[in-house]
Amino acid sequence: MSNGARSRNGRSSEDRKLLMRRPYADTAFLETDAWRALRIMGEFIDGFDALARLGPAVSIFGSARTAPTDPMYEQARLLAFKLAESGLTIITGGGPGIMEAANRGARDAKGVSVGLGIELPHEQGINPHVDVAVDFRYFFVRKTMFVKYAQSFVIFPGGFGTLDELFESVTLVQTGKIEHFPTILFGSSYWNGLLDWLRATVATEGKVDPRDIELLRVSDDVDEVVEIILAAWHADQRDQAGRDRDEREHEARRRGRSG
Repeated sequence: MSNGARSRNGRSSEDRKLLMRRPYADTAFLETDAWRALRIMGEFIDGFDALARLGPAVSIFGSARTAPTDPMYEQARLLAFKLAESGLTIITGGGPGIMEAANRGARDAKGVSVGLGIELPHEQGINPHVDVAVDFRYFFVRKTMFVKYAQSFVIFPGGFGTLDELFESVTLVQTGKIEHFPTILFGSSYWNGLLDWLRATVATEGKVDPRDIELLRVSDDVDEVVEIILAAWHADQRDQAGRDRDEREHEARRRGRSG
């Protein structure tokens, strides 16, 4: 290439275009859908790398606006403490309120405390009780991490974000996209109105099967929630052990036939 600047046909080479420094470099590609797709892929990879080795976990959702003086804050902290003490990782959105309470409880129990943060204009950042922090730009990538790595979901009182996470979780269970894990609404006085509406209006009009509403369990008792989650976890371990045994036996029979 003559002068190291242009190709034989007189046009700048693609390598040269790529390596040009500002003000000559064209940064418009940063706003293209193709580049966003790469960013999204990168977020999935970062999340998988950070969370794949966590082991059994519980995702706890709830309002970022819950004050430390609110009784629900202490309930979330106590629940996370007991679950972490039993060997379960605690996953939250990493923010204040219920999320902070749950991360705090996990850390107090010397368990693994995970915070999945989201880039928002008024977000306060990751709370100080998180051990494993992952930040996301895209809600749907973040929600994938909540459901992919959890064996149970506990939903404390919250607003639109909490409701979004609630219905995302129960829809995935209802449609068989994830295993039939417990989805527990904590605080009956807060959630009963929603459940009444689902039964009296949504189910009555045939928009959902009444049996699907039973996927949502309600509790006001931390120990009851712990018992439900641990029972489901232990049952899953037994089922997995059975599947592993069946696979080993199948492989042994296959090798016997091929030998």
